Amino acid sequence: MKIVLLGTGHIGLAIARLLHLHADGDYEVLAADRDANALAAMRALGVATAQVDFNDHDALCSLLSGRDACLNALPYHMATAVAKAAKLSGVHYFDLTEDVRATRAIAKLAAGADTAFMPQCGLAPGFIGIAAHSLTSSFDEIHEVKMRVGALPEFPTNALKYNLTWSVDGLVNEYCHPCEAIRDGKMQDIQPLEGLEHFSLDGVEYEAFNTSGGLGTLCSTLAGQVRNLDYKSVRYPGHRNLVKFLLEELRLRDDQEQLKGILRKSVPTTMQDVVLVFVTVSGMRDGMHVQEVFSRKIFAAIRDGVHESAIQITTAAGICTALDLFRQGKLPAHGFIRQEQIALADFLANRFGRVYAHGTQGANPHAPYVSHQMERQAAVPA
Repeated sequence: MKIVLLGTGHIGLAIARLLHLHADGDYEVLAADRDANALAAMRALGVATAQVDFNDHDALCSLLSGRDACLNALPYHMATAVAKAAKLSGVHYFDLTEDVRATRAIAKLAAGADTAFMPQCGLAPGFIGIAAHSLTSSFDEIHEVKMRVGALPEFPTNALKYNLTWSVDGLVNEYCHPCEAIRDGKMQDIQPLEGLEHFSLDGVEYEAFNTSGGLGTLCSTLAGQVRNLDYKSVRYPGHRNLVKFLLEELRLRDDQEQLKGILRKSVPTTMQDVVLVFVTVSGMRDGMHVQEVFSRKIFAAIRDGVHESAIQITTAAGICTALDLFRQGKLPAHGFIRQEQIALADFLANRFGRVYAHGTQGANPHAPYVSHQMERQAAVPA
């Protein structure tokens, strides 16, 4: 299968490693970026590259022409334009966007299309929706679905208790835009940063609050079937209050470019991160009120001798698994595809998706990962 991978940042590089080195030759990858320097790491992997200005519609269509599928790892604001080019070029389309408006626009493009359009193939939206939908399938009556995801520094040291682990554009987008939810059986838009709650997992304290985009299409899929459904981002306690201070009291919600600049300048990035996935579903089954839980912690790890962050591992696994299942005929061949159309069992059994089966601690022994957490434990003297 001939693939065009758009974007060669941290996530793009992790995707390329999976498809080029761990797919048994099933994929021929062409990696594209506007920055020639960013393509150097792809060439070092042995991946073919192309330098393209993504704002040049004709050049983008020319790049996509003759390929089977496009994997879009560009910033969320490029999603709709790239999807339009994919439709004109007759290639299947997959992306990682968390942007609600972009997803709605792509759904309209997909209507009646001969090719497939599957946005939101990452962690959240993405895997979290697959896990939540799977839990709901065993209930006779669904009362409440809670979806919680955090991409966190493993060792927080600053006042925000946060380091940059993924796109600053995406981070600010989810903090500043309305959030979809279902309350008392009705779909609603609720405010970001509200709904603060606290919980502990494995002895660690966390907070969670509303953020935009993580639900994907699950609200519309479960409309009329669930009483309450929401998604919240997980952080260490105190983070939400400082973000509200920046957005509301310093009014940086009205100057998001300045906010992004401050975060890039002042908040360090880290490759030592942990991804937390926590889903609870409650309702009725066989006349009893029951609750089911799905929980995972996935740590940064070494693959192919390269240190990859947890957010690289989980995001790349999401989109590569979706592509792999599509190639195998386990998803519709055309039109708009929702994440929750993937069966959780199929995802976890997939060669790319199995990293979610147990997390990188205790991972499948045949998977090409070595957990840093396991390394640290092994290094402790007896």
